[in-house]
Amino acid sequence: MGRIIGIDYGCKRTGIAVTDPLQIIAGGLGTISSGEIEKWLDSYMSGEAVERIVVGCPVMLNGSESDTLIRYVKPFINRLKKKYPNMVIETLDERYTSKIAVRAMMDGGMKRKDRRNKANIDKLSATILLQEYLEQLNN
Repeated sequence: MGRIIGIDYGCKRTGIAVTDPLQIIAGGLGTISSGEIEKWLDSYMSGEAVERIVVGCPVMLNGSESDTLIRYVKPFINRLKKKYPNMVIETLDERYTSKIAVRAMMDGGMKRKDRRNKANIDKLSATILLQEYLEQLNN
């Protein structure tokens, strides 16, 4: 059983989370420049068994596709599918992950300065996205 990678892809930054080898829990790995994500994936997957990649899809409240999804996320997903043809690549609605991440940071007592760091939000959003995916798999 390989790990599952969760990706919160953004225009500038990308939050990354990964499961443990048994796919029980998701943990945040960090945030990197979106232009570096494919190089990072190559490096990570050369040392770890990865079963699949889950990418968050930003949709509008009414369920329609957002501009970010059309302009950035879909082309990213298409590049992944082309680069890793044998990898399972799935998507998950990420509509509220950023708001949940900020609330979790507040509830956890994180200082305001740290909560304003968008890299922290992106990493936690990827973790929330991946944990939601794991919960859906188990239901």
